[in-house]
Amino acid sequence: MDYDVIIVGAGPGGIFSAYELVTKKPGIRVAVFETGNPLDKRKCPIDGKKITRCINCPTCAIMNGFGGAGAFSDGKYNITNDFGGTLYEYIGREKAIELMKYVDDINMRYGGEGTKLYSTAGSEFKKLCMQNGLQLLEASVRHLGTDINYVVLENIYNELKGSVDFFFRTPVEHIERMEGGLKIDYKGGSATAEKCIVSVGRSGSKWMESVCSELGINTHSNRVDLGVRVEIPAAIFSHITEKLYESKIVYRTKKFEDQVRTFCMNPNGIVVNENTNGIVTVNGHSFEDPSKKTDNTNFALLVSKHFSEPFKDSNGYGESIARLSNMLGGGVIVQRFGDLERGRRSTVKRIEENTLRPTLSATPGDLSLVLPKRILDGIIEMIYALDKIAPGTANDDTLLYGVEVKFYNMEVELNEKLETVVPGLYIIGDGSGVTHSLSHASASGVFVADEILSIE
Repeated sequence: MDYDVIIVGAGPGGIFSAYELVTKKPGIRVAVFETGNPLDKRKCPIDGKKITRCINCPTCAIMNGFGGAGAFSDGKYNITNDFGGTLYEYIGREKAIELMKYVDDINMRYGGEGTKLYSTAGSEFKKLCMQNGLQLLEASVRHLGTDINYVVLENIYNELKGSVDFFFRTPVEHIERMEGGLKIDYKGGSATAEKCIVSVGRSGSKWMESVCSELGINTHSNRVDLGVRVEIPAAIFSHITEKLYESKIVYRTKKFEDQVRTFCMNPNGIVVNENTNGIVTVNGHSFEDPSKKTDNTNFALLVSKHFSEPFKDSNGYGESIARLSNMLGGGVIVQRFGDLERGRRSTVKRIEENTLRPTLSATPGDLSLVLPKRILDGIIEMIYALDKIAPGTANDDTLLYGVEVKFYNMEVELNEKLETVVPGLYIIGDGSGVTHSLSHASASGVFVADEILSIE
């Protein structure tokens, strides 16, 4: 075999698999194949001046490359089993938390020291939420910030590059069984290994489905999260963000009893574009560096949709809505909450006259022409519910960017070792459909690496 272990994908799952393998067994032969670029070559061309919108690069610098989609996120590691995935269902609750804390320790050693660990435990806001029909989920939250997160990844890469063979801009096309191991094919060649760890993230969802189909690995229908990114003055949520930083708040709508949740809160942050399989959606970042902070806070409001038979393509459903937004707005659409409530589109003039200045250059428009009524009704209900615990959230000048879509892989059928029916083939991270967060994905990488080492 060319290698002992081949890792497909250099996101958090793949990185922590590689780290665990080479630090616990020096000399082990590990290769990492990645569609995107090395960390220092990951540059999004959008500068807000000459280039203000996504130009559909061959490989998206925000979504692909060393660090995965989390490289330019705001670096939030949520240590909890309450959200972020179902890893605990495979390895147990205590083990999952133990590994998330282990990942946190590594991040601290490689540049994250001094960053704050927040906790919602015993928070006064838990009671406030309950009194207003909201549920605050419990978690410990390590916030690295986009800038410190980059430093941590840079330091870990420098540690790994002497012990791991990295193949950047080298997407894997196929995975094949072979006697005693597995073979991966890529443009221009192939490589073999006794074990293969696949960690392709959400952006690799379609590829993952094709691999499972070719290898006869069962998958189960998963969900898609649809919604908007809300931008408000930072002062409105400051009484919450200063103590909790990231508050995961869930609301059950009165009209349809759908669940709406806050996601990826970025105090004093910015709203950004994201490109997934050629579709431009919206996300948010925040920074530890005070000079990079803004006067705005942003967060997503997402409605989860689970589909039953006969429909199975939840990601396709989400993509179709995102494409509609791209069709109408040429990318991301922005709308004032007041305009949405009055049934009118936002215009350039109305956005310019808005008291809240947007941090992303987006096309003023009408989100009611894009999002299904049921989802939009739930988002509006949630905004009014949040207004009770953070007065001002439902102001006319609140900005809504759409659409935000969180694609989830079909959940791959795995055993308790996160191994497929194909011996030696492990699927981890968000590409497995099991994890949905940096901390869970990283922990799954450590877990599988330890499993492989225990066999040898």
